Amino acid sequence: MISSLARRLPLLLAVGFFTAGPLLLFVGPANALNYTQTTRRNAGTPNSTISVKKDGKVVKYGNKYIIYKAPSSDLDALGEALYMENCASCHGAQANGVPANGTSGAFPDLVGLGPATIDFWVDSGRMPAKDVRAIEAPRRQPALTPNQALAISAWVNSLSPSYPDIPTPNLKNANVAEGAALFALNCAACHTIEGDGDALAFDTFAPSLRHIPAFQVVEAIRTGPANMPRFTGNLSDKEVDDIVQYVTTEIQHPNNPGGFGLGGLGPVAEGFVGLLLGVGILVLICYWIGERS
Repeated sequence: MISSLARRLPLLLAVGFFTAGPLLLFVGPANALNYTQTTRRNAGTPNSTISVKKDGKVVKYGNKYIIYKAPSSDLDALGEALYMENCASCHGAQANGVPANGTSGAFPDLVGLGPATIDFWVDSGRMPAKDVRAIEAPRRQPALTPNQALAISAWVNSLSPSYPDIPTPNLKNANVAEGAALFALNCAACHTIEGDGDALAFDTFAPSLRHIPAFQVVEAIRTGPANMPRFTGNLSDKEVDDIVQYVTTEIQHPNNPGGFGLGGLGPVAEGFVGLLLGVGILVLICYWIGERS
């Protein structure tokens, strides 16, 4: 029996190697990813080519692809007043998610989220929430102006300064072809390849990208609102800039050389319409010829 086991030992070792090997490879990159999330340069944090400080605080950082700028502290007073009027009833007077006489954890804690997060939710119209019971807040007409949204983000950030700051992408340096490939790899699974959005699990959804300004696309990628993952170290500012270029050109302003875009539904729908019209017209012509003869 021992000799039989000895003869089979090389085979067992080979099977073990080929079954355990992929598992080790799968586990390995997870640690590498966590490492790059916090140390990669030019990925949405002050660890960037450009870093400008004022009174010991970073007020601007980035590179030739995206510049992140902290909202001015001059907006803090206005931001506090606007916050107390529009946000404190849910998120609490200290922005910690605890309203007056409320329960801790009932609403999101905003402290330490960074200006870009607060600005995205307010300037996209998702906050102040129209329905606080909604599973996911939809994009709608903003209740506050962009400057008011910036002021609220300035005051909330003053409670515990964090990042990312408000981004401004430089699309002149972007590559739309690279952006299309990156979008297909990282975004299309939820937003669809045409950027129209789609339903997800548990009554949530990935929103359409049709009418979103460039800086908000960066904010969403860097902050990960709602169900969206937060892309930090895994996408550089250059890659994010490329994605934004693709979204703001090919998705928001598609070129339809064939004529009608049909809502960007894709070749299946376009082929069906072409078949329906083409065959339908041929049938009518044949019917007309038959009637004449």
